[in-house]
Order: sequence, then C-alpha cells, then structure tokens
Amino acid sequence: MPLGPADREVLWLYLLTRIGIWTTAYCTRWLFPADRNTHSAASALAPFQQWDWSHYLHIARDGYFPGEGGPWQAGWDNREAFFPGFPLLLRAVHTVIPHWTTAGLLISFIAGGIAVLALARITRLHLPDTNAGRRTVLFFLVSPCAIFLAAGYTEALFLALALPAWLAAQRRNWPLAATLTALATAVRVSGLFLAAAIALHFVLAARTRRDRRSLPWLALPAVPAVLYSWYLQAHTGDWMAWKHAEERGWYRTFHAPWEAWQHTWQAAFDHTHATGYGFMFQAELAAMLVGLLLLGLLIRQRRWPEALYTGLSLWALGTSYWYTSIPRASLLWWPLWITLAAYSLRHPRFKTVYLSLAGPLVTVFALTFLSGRWAG
Repeated sequence: MPLGPADREVLWLYLLTRIGIWTTAYCTRWLFPADRNTHSAASALAPFQQWDWSHYLHIARDGYFPGEGGPWQAGWDNREAFFPGFPLLLRAVHTVIPHWTTAGLLISFIAGGIAVLALARITRLHLPDTNAGRRTVLFFLVSPCAIFLAAGYTEALFLALALPAWLAAQRRNWPLAATLTALATAVRVSGLFLAAAIALHFVLAARTRRDRRSLPWLALPAVPAVLYSWYLQAHTGDWMAWKHAEERGWYRTFHAPWEAWQHTWQAAFDHTHATGYGFMFQAELAAMLVGLLLLGLLIRQRRWPEALYTGLSLWALGTSYWYTSIPRASLLWWPLWITLAAYSLRHPRFKTVYLSLAGPLVTVFALTFLSGRWAG
C-alpha cells in the first residue's frame, strides 16, 4: 500500500525520535562512562552493546552450542532461551554490513519504521479522528521503555511482523496474518499469544466460505516454535530447553501470581537490592498494574482477541519468581497505545499530562540502559 500524507507524518515523527535517542546515546557515553576518571569516551556504538545484545550477538556469530558447549557446562549463558528469528536475520544482514552492532541497529531501525506505520493504520481502523494514528505513535515512541525499539533487541522486529499480522487479520486476510504471525513467533514466544488472539478473532469474524477455507492457515504460527523445540531436543535431549534456560537464567520458574507479586514487592521496597535494582522492580510493579487495568478495560469493551493477547502476556510475565521485563513487554501491548490516544482525543489535556510524565521517564530509562545499568 503506498504511503499517504498521514504515513509520512508518522515516519517523520519516528525519525525525529531516533535522532533524540542518538543524541542521548552521544551524551551518555561522555557523561556516564564506566570509569569516572577516563579521558576518552567510549565508541559511538558502545552504549547499544548492553545486556541481551550479547546473547543475540553470540548466537548469530557462534550458534547456539559452539564447541559442543551447552547447559551441561558450568557458567553456561543460557542462550537457548532466545528464539532464533532475530539472530538469524542478524547473521544475514552481517554478510552485507560487517559490523555486528551496526547490523543489529539497522534491523531495529527499519523494523521500527514498519511497526509505527502498521500501528498508525490499525489505529485508524478504530478511531475516526484524522490525528489518531499520529497521536498513538507519539505516545508509543515516548513511552518509558522506547529505548528498546532503537537497540539491537527483538521488540522492533517482533512488532514489525506482529502489527501487520494483526492489520491483515482485521482485513480478514488470514493467510497473510498467519504467515506474519509465524515469523513473529520465530522472533519471540509472544507470537504464540498473537496466534491465539488471531484464532479467536477468526472465530468471531469469519463469515464466508472463503474465510472458513483459510482455517488450516491458523496452525502455521506453531511451526517455528515446534521446529525450534525439535532443534533443541536434538542437541540437548530436552524439548523445552528454551523454557528451562529461562528458569535457570532469569528466575522464570512457575509461581502463583500472588507469590510473584509478593517477591517483586519485597525486592522493590525491602532494601534487599541496590537502589537501581529496587527502582526497576518498582517499575515492574507499575507496569503490571497498567497491564491489569488495560486487560480489565478490554474485557469491559468486549474486545476479546486483544484481551486474550494481553491476558496471556500478563500470565506469562506474572507467574515467575518475580517480575522481569514487564515494562519492556508493554511496548508489545498495542491496544494500550491506541487506548491512551483515544482518551487524549476526548480529553485534550491528557496529552500534556502524558508527555510531562513520560518524557522524564523515557529519558531516565534510556540513560539507564545506555550507561549499562538494568533498565527493565
């Protein structure tokens, strides 16, 4: 579909926020170096070489089990917890762009542009206001964890596949929706949550014989997960090796939701962790509350497929030992950003309130991540 004036406005907004993030990265490497007494700033790309990026890099460069290594070794990095979609694409792009970090940032840059275009178009299906798409994208790009859309992480790539998949489902193009969802599942296990939501939408929306003939397509998103599990079983003897790696490395063993809340609350407020970690656990609690409010609103509005997607995400994130990465996961809750935009269009002052609160938070989270600290 060709780009219209509204699409170009969205891309212009996206480009401006990318410039803002790169400006923040430049300042961070000068003002917050790892060594406070250094006289030389780190390289321009160093702020983006943090945390999970090293896992994606090692998988893309060395594979999942280099040198017959694996979870049977002491000190193993549990890299099999990460699905192969992003590392495979990173390896492919690296054949053209030799610098690994540059390749990863380019993937996220292009994918982010696709994602915001799709988000704006989904919004225009729900809201008649001509400014609705741009407003939704603005709220999304200034959300607290927006830094992860710019880093070499999976959020941008997942959304570049998941949002067009949802848009295709809204237009009842089930084969395209299933194909894009399958690709999204190769990037993140969250693709299975999207597949469930699209399947429910199919049940609610399929009316014609042509729709019903597309039913077998709905099984396609399970294929990448099955193939990856088969690959892991062949190397480790464990069909659920990716899940067990999450349990070992990130405390994602199953706990009742109230236990997970209690453990996170204690980590946030009982002074058992350094203040930086304590603050991030507070952010985890806040993000969970936002997610629960969103889920309640979607159920009240009888938006069942979106409620299913959000509910599955909250269940997966809220049943670990403690909460991990819920603020980041909020980037994937596209109904949240549409809901906030809709409210702001009815109550104009809300836009000012949101930007006044989100602006400082997105800066704090960006500085935290770019300086090598945990940022949710």
